[in-house]
Amino acid sequence: MQPHMSGFIVLNRSGSAEALPELEAPLARVEDRLGALTDALKADDPAALETAASELHRALSSAVDTFKVAARRGGVPAPMRQRLALASAQVAAQRESLARATAALDRAIDVLMPAPVVAGYGAGGHALRATSSGAMTA
Repeated sequence: MQPHMSGFIVLNRSGSAEALPELEAPLARVEDRLGALTDALKADDPAALETAASELHRALSSAVDTFKVAARRGGVPAPMRQRLALASAQVAAQRESLARATAALDRAIDVLMPAPVVAGYGAGGHALRATSSGAMTA
């Protein structure tokens, strides 16, 4: 009995699924681009970070499309699903790390450059008072 070729998955004689390069290549690109993004973050290089993020976005989009097609045609082997889930978790962790760094930067900017005090009248018609006398301190 010959193995059945479904385009992305080969069912071997025992009936278990084996991944084909059509799934391996896009997933390997995602993993590679994720590594490049990590390197750009560590290098503190905004241009490299922008490039790596764009390339990762394209690789993820391509991989998701490929995996959707494979799922419709018979399934995705568990090890491939696990690798894709791990890559997705790494992307989420990096997103969370960037959000924390952005929040810390925003707080530092607020300390260094406080918002201007608004004088005038509030919504209830009450006068707004400045929080300081207007004198600058050094």
